[in-house]
Amino acid sequence: MAFSIYQASVPVFLRGLDRLALFLTKGEEFAAAQGIALAELAEARLAPDMYPLIRQIQSASDAAKGGGARLAGIAPPSMPDTETTFPELQARIAKTVDFLNSLLPAQFEGAETRRVVVPTRVKELEFSGADYLLGFAIPNFYFHVTTAYGILRHKGVPLGKMDFLGTR
Repeated sequence: MAFSIYQASVPVFLRGLDRLALFLTKGEEFAAAQGIALAELAEARLAPDMYPLIRQIQSASDAAKGGGARLAGIAPPSMPDTETTFPELQARIAKTVDFLNSLLPAQFEGAETRRVVVPTRVKELEFSGADYLLGFAIPNFYFHVTTAYGILRHKGVPLGKMDFLGTR
C-alpha cells in the first residue's frame, strides 16, 4: 500500500493538537501551583513583534484545519478568533480535532496533485497538494505549535522534549 497524503497530514495534525492541548493543561497546572494568573500566560509572547500564546494556538488550529480541508478539496471551517481563556483554547483545539476526524481518506485521493490556493494578506499562494503539505501546511503548523511550547517553557512551565514528541 502506498503512503498517502491523508496519512501524512491528518494524523500529523491530530498528534500535534494533542501535544498542544497537553501544553495548555500543564500551563494551567503550573499557573495554579505558582499563583500566576492564566491571563499572564495567555498573553505571553517570545518577542514584542510575535503573536501571544492565544494567537499561536489559534494559528496552529487554523493551519491544521486549513491543511486538512484544502487537501480534502473542501473549504476550511470558519472559527472566529474569539478565545481569551485556556478553556476556550482547549475547546478550539477539540473543535479542530473533531473536524479533522470527520475527514475521510477517500477525500484525499489525488490530493498530491490537487491545486491548492492559500489566500494571504499580500497575495494568493498556489501549490500542488504535495508541495502545499510538505512545504507550507506542516511547517506552518509546527511553527505555531513550537512557538506555543517555547512561550510556556519560557514562562517556567515544566515542559520537556517528550511532552512535545509524545510517547506514541
